[in-house]
Amino acid sequence: MLHHIVGWTLMVSFVCLVGSGRVRAQAPTYDTGLPSRPGGGSSSLGSSPGTGGNVLGRTPGGGTAVLSGGDQGGGPISGRTGAAGSHVPASVTNPGNASGPNDQPQGISAPIAKPTVITPSYGTYELPAGPEDDGPPQGLTLDQSIERLLKENLDLRGKFYEIPQAQADILNAGLRANPVFYADAQLVPYGRYTRDKPGGQTQYDVNVSYPLDVSRKRLARTDYATRAKRVIEAQYQDAARNAIDQLYVSFVTVLHARQTVRYAEASVKGYTQYFNTTRELYTKDQKNRASVNRVKVQLDTAQVALLDARENLRKANRDLASILNVPPNQAETLEVRGSIEDVYGPPPPQDELVRMALTVRPDVVAYRLGIMTAKANVRLQLANRFSDLYILYQPYTLQDNTPYGLKSPISWALGVTMPLPIYNRNQGGIARAKLNVTQSQIESSTIERQAITEIQQAYKEYEVTKAMVKRIREDIIPVAQSVRDDSHRLFIGGEADVLTFLDAQREFQDTLKQYLDTAVRHRRSMLNLNTVLGQRVLP
Repeated sequence: MLHHIVGWTLMVSFVCLVGSGRVRAQAPTYDTGLPSRPGGGSSSLGSSPGTGGNVLGRTPGGGTAVLSGGDQGGGPISGRTGAAGSHVPASVTNPGNASGPNDQPQGISAPIAKPTVITPSYGTYELPAGPEDDGPPQGLTLDQSIERLLKENLDLRGKFYEIPQAQADILNAGLRANPVFYADAQLVPYGRYTRDKPGGQTQYDVNVSYPLDVSRKRLARTDYATRAKRVIEAQYQDAARNAIDQLYVSFVTVLHARQTVRYAEASVKGYTQYFNTTRELYTKDQKNRASVNRVKVQLDTAQVALLDARENLRKANRDLASILNVPPNQAETLEVRGSIEDVYGPPPPQDELVRMALTVRPDVVAYRLGIMTAKANVRLQLANRFSDLYILYQPYTLQDNTPYGLKSPISWALGVTMPLPIYNRNQGGIARAKLNVTQSQIESSTIERQAITEIQQAYKEYEVTKAMVKRIREDIIPVAQSVRDDSHRLFIGGEADVLTFLDAQREFQDTLKQYLDTAVRHRRSMLNLNTVLGQRVLP
C-alpha cells in the first residue's frame, strides 16, 4: 500500500509546483533567516519616527522574526487530530512574531544642529566701479541649481530608494500565510505483523493545514507598513530640504568668492595707481624711497590676495559642482548667475512663518505621522496577542488491512489546532508600543518647539543683518571713503606722510570687508529662512 501514499504525495507536490508559477507574493512559512530589508542594511534616512524599537518583534528566546504573511518560528509541532497528526509551525505558540516591516533602531533622535559657516579672509579690498556683477546671462541660477540638485544629487538619489523599499514592505506585510502540506506513515512494523506479534494497522495519512488569521494581524501589519512609508516619504522630503540648504551655502559661497575677486581686482588696480603716482612724485624728489617701497609692499600684498581670491573661487565652484553632480572637467569653469544684494521684498510676518513651518516643514510632518505609525503599531501588537488557528483537512487516510486478508478502507478527517493564549499574549510588545506612542508625542512636541525657535532666530538674523547692511552701506562706507580720499590728497600734496594715508586706506578696506561679509551673511539669512521654514518664501 506504500504506492498509495507515494502517489498522493507526488500528485500534491506537482500541483504545488505548477501553481507556484501563477501565485504571486507568497511568503515562506518558516523563518528563513534572511534580512528583513534588501541588502540587510539600515535606512539611510535614519530612524523613522513612531517605529520605536522591537519593530519586528522578539521571540522569548531572543530571536528576531522575519515579516511574512503568517506566523514564523522554528520547527513544526504535532497536535493530534482524529487519527492523524497535524504539523504546523511552532510559532503558533508565540504571537509576538512578525509584527512590523523593518528592523528599525530604537527610539527617536532629534536633528543635529548644522555648523556655522565661517568665510575666510582674502586680503585687501577696494570698491569696484559700477553695480554688482550678477554673472553671465547663461549662468546657472539658484532655481536651476535646485532643480538639478533634486534630479542629479547622488546622495538624494540613493536615499530615494528608501521609498520603493517601504512600498516593498507594504507588499510583504500584506502576504497571506501558505497552507502546510503533510504526509506520513504510522505504525509501520519492523518486518511484518503476525498472530504471535500482532499490531497495526499500518496507516498512511495526507493532510493540509490552513491558517486562519482570526485577530486580523495581516491587516494591522499592512496598515502599519503603509503609515511607515508615509513617514519615510516625509523623511526624504526633509533630506531634500537639508540638501537644498547645503546648496544655498555653496551657491552663496560662490557669489561671495566672485565678489571678492572683483574687490581684489579693484584693490590691485587702485594700488597700482597709488604706486605709479608715488613713484612719479619720487622722480620729482617730492617723495622718498621709503614711501615708494611702502606702497609697493601694499601693491604686492594686493596681488597675492588676488591670486588667493581666484583660487578660492575655483574651489567654491568645485564644491558647488560636486553637490550638483557636475562632471569634474566642467567644475572650475562653472558659471553662476545671482547676487548677494537684497533687492527683494520682506518675508511674511514671523507669526505667519511659524504657522507655515508647523504645517509644511517635513521633519515636523514626519514626527506627526510617526505618532500615527506608533498607534498603528499598538493595534498590531494587540492583534499579535492571538496566533492563527490551523484548520486541518485530511482527505486521505488509508488503513492497511492486507496482512489480515481484509479490504483496506480509506477515510477522511477534519480538525483544528488552536494555541491557548494562557501565558504568552504579547504583553511586553503591547506595553512597549503604548510607551512608544507617548515617546513619539513628546519627540513631536520637541521638534515643533525646535522649529519655532529656529524660525524666530532666523527671522531675527534676517532683520538684524538687513539693518547692518543698510547702515554700513549708507553711513560707514561713505565716511571711510571720504577719510581715505582726503588722506590721499594730503599725501600727494605733501601735508601727510605715507603711513597716514596707508592707515586710512586699511580702515577703508576693513570697512569694505565688513560690508561684503555682512551682505553675504544677510543673503545667507534669507536662504536660511527658507530652510527653517521648509518652504521657499525668499528668492
